[in-house]
Amino acid sequence: MIGETVDLYAYFKLARGENTGGYLSVCARNKNVEIGEKLRPVALVVPGGAYLYVSEREGEPVAMKMLAEGYVAATLRYTVRAAYPVPLLEAAMAIAYLRAEAERYCADKSHVAAFGFSAGGHLVGMLGTLFGEACVKKVVGENARPDAVVLGYPVVTLGEWSHGGTAGVITGGDPALYEALTLEKRVRADSSPAFLWHTVEDTAVPVENSLLMAQAYRRAGVPFELHLYEGGQHGLSVSDLETAEDKEDPRYRPETQSWVPLVLSWLRSRGFEVRKK
Repeated sequence: MIGETVDLYAYFKLARGENTGGYLSVCARNKNVEIGEKLRPVALVVPGGAYLYVSEREGEPVAMKMLAEGYVAATLRYTVRAAYPVPLLEAAMAIAYLRAEAERYCADKSHVAAFGFSAGGHLVGMLGTLFGEACVKKVVGENARPDAVVLGYPVVTLGEWSHGGTAGVITGGDPALYEALTLEKRVRADSSPAFLWHTVEDTAVPVENSLLMAQAYRRAGVPFELHLYEGGQHGLSVSDLETAEDKEDPRYRPETQSWVPLVLSWLRSRGFEVRKK
């Protein structure tokens, strides 16, 4: 097993400055001579936390689910309390790094999915729509677009239905960025295909965020799948005992655990499978 943490700023030879994130934890299987070389799809996990902290509940537990399914699994610790474009550039570096080092990890660089939750969903949503921004191309060229994005109860809009804390941090209070980072307005035909899931009961990040994004994908002709659950609070992650204290914890929701097999099925339909090299 390969398990390591990479300093993305050092890898790309960029000055870190005051940025405290930009670290990528990668888990991958070693080459197995008994079964021959395999190529494995990649899951980049980006936790939430309102851009104020990085949620542990939405990081490693999700990555371990994907590792168990044969994926190369990576978790991004991005800089918090930092406005655009810092978190986006760190996420772009993570995608570009995983593609650049695909051979070492036995990774399929043409099947890289990014998973984002809450504010991390906003960050992954930016990655799936704003990968062509000049600031991104300057750092990683054309290598930042995920082949698919998975958005769990994501912050999408910075308008009426937004999560105010998240919006305030990523925009730095700049009125122009409220418009520029309202993601349902940034979807284009070449945006990454998306899987969205949300609960109708979510009071922190209203379900309208996923509905607005789904409508934007529909209008742009971007492939997407949307799953809504009636019950469940914000921040469910994988909804099992890995992310809840016990079965009395409201974050333990057996009915919402199904998003994991659902997303695996959707990704398989898009070619995300372990295959012979």
